[in-house]
Amino acid sequence: MNKLPVYILKRYLLLLIGLAIMAFGVAFSIKASLGTSPISSVPYVVSLFTPLTVGTATIIMHCVFILLQILILRKKYHPIQMMQLPVAFFFGYLTDFGVWAVRGISYDTYWQQWLLCLIGIFLVAVGVSLEVKAGVVVLAGEGVVLAICQVLPVKFGYMKVGFDVTLVVIACVLSLCFTGQLQGVREGTVAAAVMVGLIAKQLGRLLSHWKLEDIERKDA
Repeated sequence: MNKLPVYILKRYLLLLIGLAIMAFGVAFSIKASLGTSPISSVPYVVSLFTPLTVGTATIIMHCVFILLQILILRKKYHPIQMMQLPVAFFFGYLTDFGVWAVRGISYDTYWQQWLLCLIGIFLVAVGVSLEVKAGVVVLAGEGVVLAICQVLPVKFGYMKVGFDVTLVVIACVLSLCFTGQLQGVREGTVAAAVMVGLIAKQLGRLLSHWKLEDIERKDA
């Protein structure tokens, strides 16, 4: 039993590492200028016509998602899910740091943009796989999807696709209404929507051989 706090700490540390990698993935996607991932499309577009940074807009969006979970689940909402709030702040601030860190990267050709975009997609996928492996708390966006699936007879995969499509549509509408042109949603957005899940699934299979529980038993 005295190993339990260490075990939990390891899982949260793995989550934080995953979020950090994911945040840099978002930063690379933004730098590529080929469109961000669906979950980051709305915060990025909002940052284009407001004083908010991408990270701050991400935090606000996640707070809205947490509120939606509470409204959807009501008495079924577990207070432990409020851990999504500090996670949102951590992820948001790291996203801004990532955007700042890659600001000096430049490109001259379209294929170089794609290179940056693919780096971003891969990093996001790595972050997602580590988040899943940690198994302690999900990002608020996934939390909303899970909440909806608890009250509606819809499979998570289908609901996740519908949720991502909804975010992209909202980003397109906001971009056209407030900037007069389509920004933040391009071919890179489609690539991210298709590839992140596939890469994360393959990485998840590799990570499945890493048993955190076994490590704890050896230490005991």
